[in-house]
Amino acid sequence: MTWTQNFTPITDNLVLSSLAALIPIIYFFWALTIKRMKGYIAGITTLLVALAVAVLIYGMPAGKAVMSASQGAVYGLLPIGWIIITSVFLYKMTVKSGQFNIIRSSVLSLTEDRRLQALLVAFSFGAFLEGAAGFGAPVAISAALLVGLGFNPLYAAGICLIANTAPVAFGAVGIPIIAMEGPTGIAAMEISKMVGRQLPFLSAFIPLYLILIMTGWKRSLEVLPAILVSGFSFAITQYLSSNFLGPELPDILSALVSLFALAIFLKFWKPKTIFRFASEETAAAVEPLSTAEAETKYTKWQIFHAWSPFLLLTLFITIWGMNPIKPALSGHYEGNNVLLGGINEIGKLLTFQIEVPGLHNEIIGSNGLPIAAFYKIELLGAAGTAILLAAIVTKFIAHMSAKDFYSTFIEAMKELAKPILMISTVVAFAYVTNASGMSTTLGMTLAKSGDLFPFFAPVLGWLGVFITGSDTSANLLFGSLQKVTALKVGMEPVLALAANSSGGVTGKMISPQSIAIACAAVGLAGRESELLRFTLKHSIFLLLLVCVITFLQNGVLSWMIP
Repeated sequence: MTWTQNFTPITDNLVLSSLAALIPIIYFFWALTIKRMKGYIAGITTLLVALAVAVLIYGMPAGKAVMSASQGAVYGLLPIGWIIITSVFLYKMTVKSGQFNIIRSSVLSLTEDRRLQALLVAFSFGAFLEGAAGFGAPVAISAALLVGLGFNPLYAAGICLIANTAPVAFGAVGIPIIAMEGPTGIAAMEISKMVGRQLPFLSAFIPLYLILIMTGWKRSLEVLPAILVSGFSFAITQYLSSNFLGPELPDILSALVSLFALAIFLKFWKPKTIFRFASEETAAAVEPLSTAEAETKYTKWQIFHAWSPFLLLTLFITIWGMNPIKPALSGHYEGNNVLLGGINEIGKLLTFQIEVPGLHNEIIGSNGLPIAAFYKIELLGAAGTAILLAAIVTKFIAHMSAKDFYSTFIEAMKELAKPILMISTVVAFAYVTNASGMSTTLGMTLAKSGDLFPFFAPVLGWLGVFITGSDTSANLLFGSLQKVTALKVGMEPVLALAANSSGGVTGKMISPQSIAIACAAVGLAGRESELLRFTLKHSIFLLLLVCVITFLQNGVLSWMIP
């Protein structure tokens, strides 16, 4: 039997219904920040609260609510959980094989300064991974690298989450922007142009903001030249590529330009003082700043060999995201190339799209049409599979025994059991929230802000990413609502759509999925509440910046709209 979503279930009152829709979200914040529950317990109980609200208040049939949760749980396992497992596995391989000691030394030879390491690894390298893969891989890999360099695990996770703000809108080869074209009818290129006239302001600011968080104003000024090179090279490239090339390449190009620009700059410029964390100061007072590890001379071949696992990861992930290879890996290739045709046949065998029983086409959405619901499992096309292949090749490059290879994989699986459980439950919570209509209720409430809607439009994206963990999902969830509301209040629809995506990037750092992924990557499962408390205030501050930019672009800066 079909069920029609009701967005105002409490006496047909939007405000009261919104308060009900907020219950699971408020509970989740309470569970983590005040009660300080372990992440997987907070995830399970939040899911239960969401199911109760969906069934008891929104009138969703219990069977449909449970099946929507199962759909989300499967998505939490693959592709998201699979990416985390393979990313941590690859990192552990480099540590066990001794290659990470050389990686660490190569970074230290470039700069021992923790501020500059954060710019290179968290900001630039993380942005590249976001552009190539997305879905948690950037934070997982870059945070693990920083921990290996000597960063405090919680600090490394927080820094990488905040740094990940700049590239999210164009992540995974532009999918968040491209996804909006279908439901809204506005060309992806036009949305790309508008996002490219918002995010560069944030991208130029994020490197400075990162260092301010780490060291304060005075120590930030000491590395201001490097901050400017890192931020402005990224922002300028992001603007040019998004406005003249499209949404697919801004992250990859911006990250590469920023990474190489800063690396080359550091060959000719060094800060007057080397910044280390307080916990390192005692050691630095006894031992010269140039540590024995940094002084160890490795050949270029040894450095290349040590970095090869991450170069392979980058190569495989990039290939996995390219057209027409990407559709072939999922069994959707329609061309005439013989090789891709062969890959396509394998992709078909390893891609499963199963209708969710009792849910598929049995919920009528806001547009009056039934909502499709599938368990979609892409074994070959998943980014995690690309990372696994990089790990398999790394086994031979690092001359790792089969025993060590398998034991490392099992070790990673055991360590990540509870984080993966949290990820699955919070994604299940997101699916229940969407299927029941709770997300739409909250969106409709913000859309009632009238003339102030241009200011609040980014909040919709922020809320969508917090709930779903994905800028793509948030754009699909609220894109049509943004367009319709914009037309009602006299706002350019393309500006509203861009605001949804740009606002969404600031919600990524507090998304339960992102929090769980970051903690899992640095070995802090169970301490998700600490990480959320660290990132929450920064998320709100950066969101306000996007709100102000959007409001101004709707008024005095309207000339910036394409």
